[in-house]
Amino acid sequence: MTSKVVDTTSKLIAKLQILAPEQQQEVLDFVEFLAQKYAQPQQKPQKRVLGLNQGKIWISDDFNDP
Repeated sequence: MTSKVVDTTSKLIAKLQILAPEQQQEVLDFVEFLAQKYAQPQQKPQKRVLGLNQGKIWISDDFNDP
């Protein structure tokens, strides 16, 4: 860890310790929200399968006619 990260972490812990338990819970909720918001996707998107729904819908032959 760099000294700047350690310094920021120390400041955060010091400020957190003076908060009431309800406020500490709010901070924890917010930190968890941020962690979830910026988390990297765990799974790669599935590839689309060509023709998967073939024959399941019908469109009129004159669909695009004026």
